[in-house]
Amino acid sequence: MRLFIAEKPSVGRAVADVMPKPHQKGEGFIKVASGDVITWCIGHLLEQAEPEAYDPEYKKWQKHHLPIIPVEWKHQVKPQTRKQFTVVKKLIKEADQLVNMGDPDRVGQILVDEVINYSGVSKAKRESTLRCLVNDMNPDAIKKALANLRPNTDFIPLATSALARARADWLYGINMTRLCTLQGQSAGYQGVLSIGRVQTPVLGLVVHRDQEIENFVAKPFYEVFITLQTDQQQTFIAKWKPSEACEPYMDEDGRVLSKKLAETVLRKVSGKTGKVVQVKKEKKKQPPPLPYNLSALQIDASKRFNLNAQKTLDICQQLYERHKLITYPRSDCRYLPKGHFDDRHSVSNAIQKTASSLAGATATADLTLKSKAWNNSKVSAHHAIIPTSRAMDASRLTSDELHIYELIARQYLMQFYPPFEYAEHQIDSEVEGGLFIAKQKSVLSDGWKALMPKSKNAEADNDFSKTALPNVKQGESVNCIDGRLDEKLTSPPKRFTDASLLSAMTGIARYVSDPEVKKVLRDTDGLGTEATRAGIIELLFKRQFLTKKGKEIHSTEIGRQLVNSLPERMVVPDMTAHWESQLEAISDKRLKYGQFMQPLTQGLGALIAEVDARSFAGLRGMGKAIVRRRKASGRRGKATTQ
Repeated sequence: MRLFIAEKPSVGRAVADVMPKPHQKGEGFIKVASGDVITWCIGHLLEQAEPEAYDPEYKKWQKHHLPIIPVEWKHQVKPQTRKQFTVVKKLIKEADQLVNMGDPDRVGQILVDEVINYSGVSKAKRESTLRCLVNDMNPDAIKKALANLRPNTDFIPLATSALARARADWLYGINMTRLCTLQGQSAGYQGVLSIGRVQTPVLGLVVHRDQEIENFVAKPFYEVFITLQTDQQQTFIAKWKPSEACEPYMDEDGRVLSKKLAETVLRKVSGKTGKVVQVKKEKKKQPPPLPYNLSALQIDASKRFNLNAQKTLDICQQLYERHKLITYPRSDCRYLPKGHFDDRHSVSNAIQKTASSLAGATATADLTLKSKAWNNSKVSAHHAIIPTSRAMDASRLTSDELHIYELIARQYLMQFYPPFEYAEHQIDSEVEGGLFIAKQKSVLSDGWKALMPKSKNAEADNDFSKTALPNVKQGESVNCIDGRLDEKLTSPPKRFTDASLLSAMTGIARYVSDPEVKKVLRDTDGLGTEATRAGIIELLFKRQFLTKKGKEIHSTEIGRQLVNSLPERMVVPDMTAHWESQLEAISDKRLKYGQFMQPLTQGLGALIAEVDARSFAGLRGMGKAIVRRRKASGRRGKATTQ
């Protein structure tokens, strides 16, 4: 008997639906006509053991216990899913062969693997285990996945990476949360000060942004614009570009801070004759954006519909599991296997039937076109989020579900539209030794941008103008017939929103100070994973470290004081971002488990000493008393590990 172990009941039932009938439904499993059995986890059936499982003394939070570093790591069965674990374990013992059908990502891999290992199966059975990767919940896709089973041993590096992540999060979260909570309590704070290798740097991003805004002092800066006239009496406006000699009067962003300098330039060129020193004309093409991964989808959903990251993920899960309208949503990949190109007709037909607003876009799509999205070398365990071949009456969807489906479908259809084409025209003129630049962009062909909804504020179109620059040649003379001096004020950075905070987490290299780490991180996943980012942001709100005002995310006084009490390396992304790159290296077999874990455990003692020496006095009088309930400690331990 083969036993297929899915990550959740909905996936198990969908898999059973394509297998030989009749079916015999049992408590927590389905037996099919061939004799094979499908069972399922309910998310994680196991969890990292709490510290007191290693030593009963650890039930009390005391500094002299730290650092807590297990010699032999332990799992424990989650009380709320113990019944299903018992079912799965019994079936694992009875099975001749096991098939891991966890979701096609790092967490899905380890979630099923750890249940198999915990059940005490033989080495031979473990090594003969197969892996089934289901990205699409539709029957044809599931059948295809079942026909392409791979050895589960192929995914050992992925599982090892997940194991290293979980243990590192436990070590850092448990030890630092206990220490900071004790430090806070001794200073007069009531409650838990949750610390995590991802959540704390994310909090740091918001706190530092808020402080930068509040400490910001606006400075005036000056721009000079002149109107130039050609010999053919055509006019155009050009902007002064300061030379290197002006640098002492400029800020780090190249803005002129001296009004006197700008006035001198304007006075010097008024009424004078200059010449064209360079003309550039280029036609450019912009290919369609790639299909979505989860973060890109969450960012767009926030911008378009003001949906937070967790809400978007929840909607995606409904579209994937319940409605079977989209492929696996927790994907970090924006590419598609080449084989999926063969499904384009059926997918497009499904879009046309499900989303009436995209009927026109579907009808005019050129399905002979093939964008760069189809690239096998860029696809690993899972691919981009796209619509499936299943159609549905849109009236069965909520408005939010339809909005998200339309976003995903539109992004898919863009792959069958030509590039957006535009022309760039630039004229560089010299007047009295000063360089003045005129730029103009014009749309040649909308291409895939024809599918974009018209922006309410037209921000995306600011760079494009219908007023063409004159056709001039290098060496032609121009006369300065008018000019103006614009005085502007520097503006502070913007507060984080759901969209910009997610963008910061995925593009974390921008916020890393160490140039070597920055270089490494440009091609990695950023802070957290596709599956955890939404939950981490939500946790910071629940802990009352962050609050929301309209669309803006603000740090609370508790959040600020916590960040200000901690060593800088705990609240900036450098350390945890470096961890992410190492975990990625474990997945790719470029780094071993021990090479990641050993330095981490060795450095824990030094970090504890550093935090122990810090003052938490700023938190005095804040927080709420801990409500001592029997189950609270388990939830607390889980909540603090990321």
